[in-house]
Amino acid sequence: MVEMVNRPYERAFEKHARANPEVLCLSADLTSSCEIDKFRDKYPEQFLSLGMAEQNMMSFAGGLGLAGFRPFLHSFGVFLYRRPYDQLMASVAYPRRKVRLMGFLPGITTPGGMTHQAIEDIAVMRSIPNMTVLETGDATEVESICEAADSIDGPVYCRVLRGTVPRLFDTPIRVGRMRELALGQDVLIVTSGITTEEALRARGALEGAGLSIRHLHLNTIKPFDAKAMLDHIASVRRGVVTLENHVTEGGIGSLVAEIMADHGVGKRLVRLGLRDTYAHGGSRPYLMKYYGLDATALVKGVEGLLGEELGITEDMLAAARIEAVHSTEKAEAL
Repeated sequence: MVEMVNRPYERAFEKHARANPEVLCLSADLTSSCEIDKFRDKYPEQFLSLGMAEQNMMSFAGGLGLAGFRPFLHSFGVFLYRRPYDQLMASVAYPRRKVRLMGFLPGITTPGGMTHQAIEDIAVMRSIPNMTVLETGDATEVESICEAADSIDGPVYCRVLRGTVPRLFDTPIRVGRMRELALGQDVLIVTSGITTEEALRARGALEGAGLSIRHLHLNTIKPFDAKAMLDHIASVRRGVVTLENHVTEGGIGSLVAEIMADHGVGKRLVRLGLRDTYAHGGSRPYLMKYYGLDATALVKGVEGLLGEELGITEDMLAAARIEAVHSTEKAEAL
């Protein structure tokens, strides 16, 4: 049974910030929503509230970086690049400030609809020079994201999971290193973030159908080890399937496609994710099924890659973890 960890970011940030006095905690009026409300109350000397003014917060963070501080900006991911894009480029990315952008509610992990869903953030952020892009996929990676981000000599954007998070891995994030979760020889599956849990649900059924699965989990999206990915692609016979909590353009599917094209790899690639669409509001399991981001969609993607049906039904997949959309603490789920 998967261990569920409650609010891992809250404890991880407090531990890291207290050990590093140059780390400052910045909030844009989403303090409790980003699990830093207790830190604010306990350590006000390391906390700054910038209000609902993300452009100002970004410029201010650039100045803090120039002064030798390492500010951690906390907001929903969508508010860390859409609203303050010009300030992000000019005040943070261009001068390579050590600013850590902690983006919560990535993709469809929120029922808040398009205004709150960061569905194209990887495409935007990995295109920015000097920017590092990390993504958490379980509680262990959330617990290690602060240290990983703060090891970067320059700005970094992180997709952070909050609330109750499953523990899938035993080791912390190692920047630049993908996780090798299975090393089969037929099909390569590449996932990141919440889609890795879906791939783990599907893998047993796929292997039961006679397929040898190679499965990679990405927590470092930029910079990326192209050679390692090419070695994995060369190790499978049938092709590659990517599954991501993001639009199919510009995310990890595009990343794999670019690597294959740049090196003339003549194997099939199926990219699964949001297909040129915004997502509406709803629970995470509902949205993942509706938009084709769950284990069932992955099985269908593998079938499409192979050009054959495998006879796998939903009953044959590992049980889905169902979590409540609302809670007594945050009834609006934001």
